[in-house]
Amino acid sequence: MVAKIKSGKSLTGALNYNERKVKEGKADLLEARGYLKDAHDLSFDDKLYRLKDQAGKNLRVQTNTVHISLNFDPDERPDSHTLVSIADAYMKGIGFEDQPYLVYRHTDAGHPHIHIVSTNIEPDGRRISLHNLGKNQSEQARQDIEDRFSLVKAGSKNKDLKPEKIDLVPVQYGKLTSKRAVTNVVSEVVRTYKFTSLPELNAVLNQFNVMADRGGKASVMFARKGLHYYILGSRGEKICVPIKASAIYGKPTLSRLEKNFVLNEVLRRPFRDRLREKIDRSAPGCGSIAGLQKQLRALGVQAVVRSNDDGRVYGVTFVDHEFKAVFNGSDLGKQYSAAGIISRLQAEPRVEGQRENVSGVPGKNTLSWPGFTESGQGPAGNLLLELLLRQENQQTGVPQEFLQKKKRKKRKRLNL
Repeated sequence: MVAKIKSGKSLTGALNYNERKVKEGKADLLEARGYLKDAHDLSFDDKLYRLKDQAGKNLRVQTNTVHISLNFDPDERPDSHTLVSIADAYMKGIGFEDQPYLVYRHTDAGHPHIHIVSTNIEPDGRRISLHNLGKNQSEQARQDIEDRFSLVKAGSKNKDLKPEKIDLVPVQYGKLTSKRAVTNVVSEVVRTYKFTSLPELNAVLNQFNVMADRGGKASVMFARKGLHYYILGSRGEKICVPIKASAIYGKPTLSRLEKNFVLNEVLRRPFRDRLREKIDRSAPGCGSIAGLQKQLRALGVQAVVRSNDDGRVYGVTFVDHEFKAVFNGSDLGKQYSAAGIISRLQAEPRVEGQRENVSGVPGKNTLSWPGFTESGQGPAGNLLLELLLRQENQQTGVPQEFLQKKKRKKRKRLNL
């Protein structure tokens, strides 16, 4: 069994998380301890009011929310009664047996697990210290519960968690245990793809719903060069607990990856020109970033575009799945950078003469012929006017040669 404790400042947020899972059919409420009604008779307001009422006994404490998950081995299938007994034993082991708490069983992952929502404010207003709670009381309670309920001990199967030989496909949260799913993808990508930075690694991992994260630049984890892996949801959000790099088979930590960066810089060189050829072959006639991405996908290349909050494209990374090579556009040459690609697409003439969204940003349209602005002015503005006049004159039946301006005769200077 693995126990994870999260503390926070929002009882509403913790409760909403679990209740939303219930509405989606991915969880159910097993027990409500410290409530006057049975669990199935409680409304959302009943659940929240009881917790907030107790937390309100001490308004000076801001961190008043405790959200716990107890995770079991995939081969274990404890029933509802056993899960409630485990929850009660755990809460007693960490000193929360007299606190109100809600026990939810979640079914959206590849392993059985329960969530417990409570508060660390006691009825008399005293605060239960959360300092080292996970390291001390929780660890002892976990070990006692594993022995008492004959559960698989945490870490006992870690040595067997080798990556499976798989065809890389996007991870579906809940189909496999999070650790197993992440291990399979990360191990295969690190072994086969040639990337030279963490963003380049993520350009590959993100396509399989996995992300490597160092944390914020001001965080302790970033300063210590730590690395966590996550499963991503459909909107790119993190949807699983962080998995330490050191806990994954092969230990793909940042320090080990940095050694790969140096080696991969050499290993990917033979594929640089081949990738350029694919881009050069795909660019003509695309007219837009989206069109280029579609053309490249047919050649086994994924163009990962980076843009700011305003939708302005500032970077592009190319992942060649055929040769397992990853390049930033600028590493291929100036004309393959984001600015270079957009400039090339803008310069491509369109047969239909229609407006095209070259940048891929909604509302940021330019005329598809080179040299034209929104108003039709520019280096090619006179050409457009001439074409229109020629078409009109042809319709009136006037021969073109009579419409051309006569050349002014030069006056001869007399030498006196």
